[in-house]
Amino acid sequence: MLGQLRAHIERLKGAGATYVDARWYPVEEASNLMMWNGNLKNASSSRESGVGIRVLYKGAWGFSASSDVGNLAGLFDKAFDNARVAAERVTFPVHLSEKDAIHGSFTSPNKIDPFTVSLSEKVDFLKEMDEILNQEGVAQRIADMTFIRKQIIIVDSEDSEIEKNIIEVFPSIQVMGVDEQGVSHTRKFNPGRTGDTRGWETLDRQIFRENAERIVKEMNEVRAAPECPKDDRSVILLPGIMFLQTHETIGHALELDRILGYELAYAGGSFVTLEDFGNLRYGSPKLTARADATIPNSPGSFGYDDDGIPVQDNLLIDKGILVGAITGRQMVEEANARARKTLFDGSSGANRATSFYRVPIERMTNINIDFGEDGTLDDIVQNTEKGIILDGEKSWSIGSNREQFHFSTDIGWLVEDGQITNVVKNSTYKGDTIKFYNSLSAVGDESTWEVQYVDNCGKGQPNQIMQLGHGVPICRFDDVRIGE
Repeated sequence: MLGQLRAHIERLKGAGATYVDARWYPVEEASNLMMWNGNLKNASSSRESGVGIRVLYKGAWGFSASSDVGNLAGLFDKAFDNARVAAERVTFPVHLSEKDAIHGSFTSPNKIDPFTVSLSEKVDFLKEMDEILNQEGVAQRIADMTFIRKQIIIVDSEDSEIEKNIIEVFPSIQVMGVDEQGVSHTRKFNPGRTGDTRGWETLDRQIFRENAERIVKEMNEVRAAPECPKDDRSVILLPGIMFLQTHETIGHALELDRILGYELAYAGGSFVTLEDFGNLRYGSPKLTARADATIPNSPGSFGYDDDGIPVQDNLLIDKGILVGAITGRQMVEEANARARKTLFDGSSGANRATSFYRVPIERMTNINIDFGEDGTLDDIVQNTEKGIILDGEKSWSIGSNREQFHFSTDIGWLVEDGQITNVVKNSTYKGDTIKFYNSLSAVGDESTWEVQYVDNCGKGQPNQIMQLGHGVPICRFDDVRIGE
């Protein structure tokens, strides 16, 4: 198969193609088990394979893909034909940044491949969680686990050959209950990752038992709690909501294709302009953010992107100043050409496709916030006069260019004079992105930092679902409107 792919790549180069690559998925499989109120409601699996071909000709892309690899010549020819047609209409010719010929491989760190674990052991885990969650006040309870395994082989006309073997595990538990007004409330647990692995072994039974008890207790507290006040307070975001804040208002806002106006689906473009790099004060000096695809324990780390670029730890915001973006080979060249100066010195290795039948686009890797020196949650609370602690994403609304936001959370705890007082329900907060990050007044230490997974990030038309992570500490923001 590899020999055939290389032969057709060379054939199209000889016919005038500027660049050709093939992404071959010998296997891509996923399975899901979901237990709802003690019943196994879903036990599904899927498996597919195929190849996707990209051809660059006279500044225009052509693409074709198929799960039938019996006619590779026709598949390559179709991509080339698509590129030739597109070249007649291209307005801004595509150029790719330079890269070396890469011969490499990547295997995600897993001690136990979940696909080797028996169905009975997986179901036993779900049953155990369900029994713990089955307590007074719990109207609905869900235990869920999803597993993904991919083998990806990339070959291109620049003499690169890369193999990736990726395994991911996404477990979660949640409970729902109804308050006296008939309003439903949810509390959930998705384990944060702090180790160096991401296989079946991350389903630590003791951690899940402890957190199952905790979310039941907290959900029942929310059911009986008063409404979140309408007020201006310091908001202290735990990782269970700080990851979403980072995802929506830093991650998506700094995707370069969105900044250049190519990606306008799912809450539109970005307020960031090319002139902002190196100049815009995105946040307070306590804010340092990076796209770090080198941490071992997250699906946002994948060895090499689909352009064949090695993953990187790419600085996005340096002590509050915007300095970088989430980039691929094509968009950095266009951005530099539009700016008439070098804004980006090559790709940051963030071009990915959800499968062989989609084209790679700029996607978040691990968009992380550096931990700070302001201590633990207790330390931050003790130094907060009037605040609220928030956790758990419930709903979110984003401005058309990521310039503003409104989030609601599963739970809130009021803080008065350095002390946690009572739980509130229907807790919300909102703000303008730049003003909000410039109000960042405390960043938790390393002990508060953990990697939160996102297994359902949507982008592109047709939609592509991608998996990634966010390493985030506890953060406090001042003078934020809550309860509306």
